[in-house]
Amino acid sequence: MLPQEVPSEERPTVPHVPGVPCVFHVSQPVDGGVARVVADLVRAQVAAGLRVVVAAPPGGGLHRDVAMAGAEVAVWFAERSPGRRPAGETRRLARLIRRTGPDLVHAHSAKAGLAARLAVRGRIPTVHQPHAWSFEAAGGTTGRLALAWERFAVRWSDRVLCVSEAERLRGAAAGVSARWAVIHNGVDPERFSPGPADAAARRWLHASLGLLQLLSADTPLVVCVGRLCPQKGQLTLLRAWPEVRAAVPDARLVLVGDGPDRRLLQDAAPPGVLFAGAADEIVPWYRAADLVVLPSRWEGMALAPLEAMACARPVVVTDVGGARESLPPGAEAGCLVPPDDPAALARALCGLLTAPQLRVTLGRRARKHVRTTFDVRRTTAAVLDLYHELLGLPCPESRERIRR
Repeated sequence: MLPQEVPSEERPTVPHVPGVPCVFHVSQPVDGGVARVVADLVRAQVAAGLRVVVAAPPGGGLHRDVAMAGAEVAVWFAERSPGRRPAGETRRLARLIRRTGPDLVHAHSAKAGLAARLAVRGRIPTVHQPHAWSFEAAGGTTGRLALAWERFAVRWSDRVLCVSEAERLRGAAAGVSARWAVIHNGVDPERFSPGPADAAARRWLHASLGLLQLLSADTPLVVCVGRLCPQKGQLTLLRAWPEVRAAVPDARLVLVGDGPDRRLLQDAAPPGVLFAGAADEIVPWYRAADLVVLPSRWEGMALAPLEAMACARPVVVTDVGGARESLPPGAEAGCLVPPDDPAALARALCGLLTAPQLRVTLGRRARKHVRTTFDVRRTTAAVLDLYHELLGLPCPESRERIRR
């Protein structure tokens, strides 16, 4: 039976081995950055000898990725939005947790954080990882309710795990009085790496991505990787693009990703913009880019800029969440802009598109910065240390990995 076909109420097939800690991950997102973070953690935890179970809705690539890593998969039906079914989602999750009998629950993002903490209510060590605060994503009554919930639910959170210091400070300033942990997101610098830089390699990349008939070898290419949704700010990028094209007429912009705003963005797109849809493999897009942009309106710490920098590509990002923390020291002047500001975004893009040698220099610095600061092995080792702390277990091996 394929992982996607496992019934939501089916008991995990692998018995609980005495003495082997069991970690139960819960995630509503099954694609995008949250799913990639969960998959990275699961690979490391299975390799460390833990029993790992992942509960998530069907679809996307998360079930496939964690099953390939050696985790057990349980289908948990849950909507992305708050919806009208949180009670049913919580009951289903509570049954899965009860049947699994984990030693620790790790909930990822708002919906999983809601259902898991209601299901467990402090009876099992619980880590909640917001991946950006839900009250930043919603306004009005919904935002106020989300904030009230986060303030209340910390009583059932042994740790609130933030991916940046900025995310922790935002939560604390909003009145979330949690027991905090801050562990930066990380990426694999071996997977996300620069490719050959010659013209022939560039043409091959264009061909493999279906761009051969649209771009010449020297066409300046800006790439934006992210879900097409209000959070990622692509509408601001499209509003900035005509000014970029006025300064660099042959420049092209590619939006890589899919989501609920696709039709809206396609209708608003000016000339010179391509929609690539979702991509199973995003490394070729980073390698094909001259410049990567992510104009988010809120974040915890986005993965796309880290992935692009690991591929030795300069990035332009908005000053939200952990963006400032993710950049190499001194890069803020040309690479960091205010959110929802098309003019500032256009100026930053034009400044780098018209300075090819600066792009090369920034890309090399970015690659070095990611290797030394945001290697995913540091991230996964630190999370393992957190688990060991909550479970009262020693963790000298993972601490030694962090030091290395």
